[in-house]
Amino acid sequence: MRNIKQLFHFYINSSIHVALAAYALTWVTLLEYDLEYDKNSLYFVFFATITGYNFVKYFGVAKFHHRRLANWLKAIQLFSFIAFIALAYYAFQLLVNSKVLILLLGVITFLYAIPLLPKKYFIDDQSNLRQISGLKVYVIAIVWSLSTVVLPLIQNEIEIGADVVITSLQRFCYIIVLMLPFEIRDLNYDSLKLGTIPQRIGVKRTKIIGIFLLMLFFFLEYFKNEIDSKALIILLTITFVTALFLVFSNKNQSKYYSAFWVESLPVFWLVLFLMLS
Repeated sequence: MRNIKQLFHFYINSSIHVALAAYALTWVTLLEYDLEYDKNSLYFVFFATITGYNFVKYFGVAKFHHRRLANWLKAIQLFSFIAFIALAYYAFQLLVNSKVLILLLGVITFLYAIPLLPKKYFIDDQSNLRQISGLKVYVIAIVWSLSTVVLPLIQNEIEIGADVVITSLQRFCYIIVLMLPFEIRDLNYDSLKLGTIPQRIGVKRTKIIGIFLLMLFFFLEYFKNEIDSKALIILLTITFVTALFLVFSNKNQSKYYSAFWVESLPVFWLVLFLMLS
């Protein structure tokens, strides 16, 4: 039982679960546009998510405590290095246009973690995008929208027209909503200088904004050139379930309410698509 618990902790802490969510959203995009399973795009997004998230989460810790890292963190470092090798392999398989987008995403991720920018824009001496007051959620939503919508479509040589822009905007709204339970949870720990959405407007208004974004997420579907009835049913279902998770989130939520259950919603979305397709 103890070993199972340790494996589960490693699964969460090493970003495998969040990478599975990114993988699921990328596959949803392929299904929405009637594209075949594209292992190069999917596996790249999966391993890039592991590498990127672990880089952002553990860069500071590893930088200052390298010689006395805990065994679990050393294991995550080794795992992240293997994921980086896999990332590089699948990136090499992608088209030139995809690689250009990957370079842009890589720069954003790097600036998100590494203190390089002028300090006058930041809440403390950590001069990275993560520390710009109120910016964190939008940076993450943009990166996820580009990597789970635009990247697989560019790789499959789909024209970036109005429908793709709408899908990207939908994904942007959805990712912001998925992050709100995390921001509500972290009210007990985040510095007030971070300027997160719940810090700025309170939990109740945050949930109202989240519901509005979910409504926008759903009704944007009607502005697409092609509307599929099955896709609408799936979208309505995922909108309703996500709204429930948002409404019931609070500052004292259980340890894995957001880290496991909320981050499982993209996988649920994919399962719905596969079942009804």
